[in-house]
Amino acid sequence: MTDKKYLGIWMDHSVAQFIEYSKHSTPIDNEGITLTQEDKNTVASSSENTIHNKEKQKQGEFYKKVADVIKDYDEVVLFGPTNAKAELHNLLKEDHHYDQVKITIESADHLTENQQIAFVRDYFTKN
Repeated sequence: MTDKKYLGIWMDHSVAQFIEYSKHSTPIDNEGITLTQEDKNTVASSSENTIHNKEKQKQGEFYKKVADVIKDYDEVVLFGPTNAKAELHNLLKEDHHYDQVKITIESADHLTENQQIAFVRDYFTKN
């Protein structure tokens, strides 16, 4: 029997902080993915429709990077202040590669790194 792999992701529309958790220890990893200012600047164009499409494409690429990390875990909690977590969750529900991953959404304010770690520890300790 293998140990389950747990991951907490604090996210908004441009940042995802990953906190890996083990039931046998404290959180063991904290890294992230950021939609850079350069990515945001590349959406500048003459047409509002073109700008919207480029923003949507960049946001999709951001969610894809986050999703690539999630596929290696058994249980994931998405938390943060915006609806980005719900948008990502909806995309993952449509993809059958994530059917075996238990994904939960929780609301949370802007948190410091230590608060994010404590949130993940508390969440998986209680569940």
